[in-house]
Amino acid sequence: MRSVPTTSIDLADPDVVADPYPHFAREREQHAVAWHEASGMYLTFAHATVGQVQRDRRLGRIWADREPLDYLEPFNLLHRNQMMENEPPVHTRLRRPVAKAFARGHIERLRPRVREIAAGLLDDLDPAGFDIIEGYAEPLPVLVIADLLGVPRSYAPDLRDWSQAIVRMYEVAPPQQTVDDAVRAAQDFAGLVRELVAERRTTPADDLITDLVATELTEDEVVAAVVLLLNAGHEASVNVFGNGLTAMLRRGLRPGADVPATVEEMLRFDSALQLFERTAMEDVEVAHGGQSIVVEKGQKIAALLGAANRDPAVFDQPDEFRVDRDPNNHLAFGVGVHFCLGAPLARMELAESLPALFETFPDLSLAGEPESRGTFVLRGYRTVPVRGTHA
Repeated sequence: MRSVPTTSIDLADPDVVADPYPHFAREREQHAVAWHEASGMYLTFAHATVGQVQRDRRLGRIWADREPLDYLEPFNLLHRNQMMENEPPVHTRLRRPVAKAFARGHIERLRPRVREIAAGLLDDLDPAGFDIIEGYAEPLPVLVIADLLGVPRSYAPDLRDWSQAIVRMYEVAPPQQTVDDAVRAAQDFAGLVRELVAERRTTPADDLITDLVATELTEDEVVAAVVLLLNAGHEASVNVFGNGLTAMLRRGLRPGADVPATVEEMLRFDSALQLFERTAMEDVEVAHGGQSIVVEKGQKIAALLGAANRDPAVFDQPDEFRVDRDPNNHLAFGVGVHFCLGAPLARMELAESLPALFETFPDLSLAGEPESRGTFVLRGYRTVPVRGTHA
């Protein structure tokens, strides 16, 4: 390999996992992009380079089955057949059937349902103290996406457990127990979806699974799409809510008059998704600020979204949480062909659930130290204990 900037940042180091942003800042001061030997790929630390990686169609999502192949087939099958792990034209074919369900008009029609679910969850919370993740941030998006797809609500706890087991495989060097848990979750998750698909073939309903069954997608592709939507359809909302609310409560902040602006700051300030890989389909030059490297065909490069969202070249005082920040050109949902399909739904859920929480508990505060999930790629909290007086 030609001479290039290098970085030795340890993405599994507990200090980095706990608070990656000072580490990102030090790296960004030295280089916008650097080779990371430990992961065998380039890492990008500046907003401009992260955006370039996401927009350049020569840098694609190229799925490679994980090994051992036989053992990991349940996990591989779900990813091999999903839109997020493919490029056009396959990506386009897989994305088109579900895109209309996440169009802005359809999302607006879901708003009253989100308000209803939020109100019901808030009524069940004990003002003396509760875990905002378990009692509110987790169940709300799970119930919304389950209703949209047509998955019975009784499966909500299983959906959350399966999802967390699968997404832990995205972390740096997952241990064998994580692999075993992910394989079991993939088997169980796919098994449920196949049962629902079979039911919809004989008894159609007014839901997205019925719509997908009627398309040209194969059964494996329908299963992969449903699992992806159930996972991605709530993981971002849960972690954005938990990360953002924790940041606000630590600083004594409340949502601003412009709630959508506060939601955008929650998305920016402590990104739920920190790392998104791409693979060069041909040699690609990545340049910024006089620095230039060539990602050779077959090499990987990772967009560090959290680093981009704290870049002082783009954001004034990036380490401050400003409920009314404007402009706010964060990259939390990505850009380009892989822009998050569920972004309108996540934004709407957050814009409804956040003010509803503070209207119900105006003096909401932390009741203890939040417990991190201890993961880097998908950043979030396992528990966030809070208390407040019911209005």
